[in-house]
Amino acid sequence: MKTTESTSLYDRLEHKSALELAQGINTEDAKVSSSVAHVVPEISAFVEALVARMKNGGRLFYIGAGTSGRLGILDASECPPTFGVDHETIIGLIAGGDSAIRKAVEHAEDDWKGAWNDLFPYEPKETDTVVGIAASGTTPYVIGGVQRAREKGLLTACITCNEGSPLAKAAAHPIEVVVGPEYITGSTRMKSGTAQKMVLNMISTCAMILLGKVVGNKMVDMQLSNAKLVERGTQMIMDSTQVAREAAKKMLLEHGSVRAAVNAIESSNE
Repeated sequence: MKTTESTSLYDRLEHKSALELAQGINTEDAKVSSSVAHVVPEISAFVEALVARMKNGGRLFYIGAGTSGRLGILDASECPPTFGVDHETIIGLIAGGDSAIRKAVEHAEDDWKGAWNDLFPYEPKETDTVVGIAASGTTPYVIGGVQRAREKGLLTACITCNEGSPLAKAAAHPIEVVVGPEYITGSTRMKSGTAQKMVLNMISTCAMILLGKVVGNKMVDMQLSNAKLVERGTQMIMDSTQVAREAAKKMLLEHGSVRAAVNAIESSNE
């Protein structure tokens, strides 16, 4: 039996109070971080291979179905505003297309050719990378996409929550985060989803840092898409250059990013 389908350690949930339910879920969630810690070496090895490709113009694709697909899309969509990368640098694809982000599309995940068909319009190249995300490790959409990508010379990895799955065997860099039974039997949107989100955070964040998108501990290339981020960027410039707030904000808005503003201020002071 798949670990993700194994029976919950808890029972008679319908007879528990809200407090008891929340405490039980929290107890299980606390186990996720240690499970992820076991695969940090696999994550770091994959990130190094990924960055090498991205330095040569490669893109990162996430493919998944259901919750896994939505998590990939979430991570991909957060990278442009956070790190200032192009929207075509990290791309999330979900079985059933964009409509499946909100509503399940029946049988979309059972299409072995579906992921590669979704990737094909992007004209995938050998410098690109595909990460298949599937808690079960048995989703045909994801396995088929990873297999095809690997055959075509792309770098491949996967994030799954079962050991020895077909997906792990298909990927060059399997990342298997075994979190144990879910609080509700088989509900992989819970611990498995949390584990997948944590791994995705590590992959994209580590990659962006290694690609120079962070200086010190600051998001110097973030997009200035709202007042909060303009204020954050202004403070970053003040901290880095000791210029006054008004001047820092003016330079930020003029140059469009913290990095560019700081460089301009430092150049003018030379």
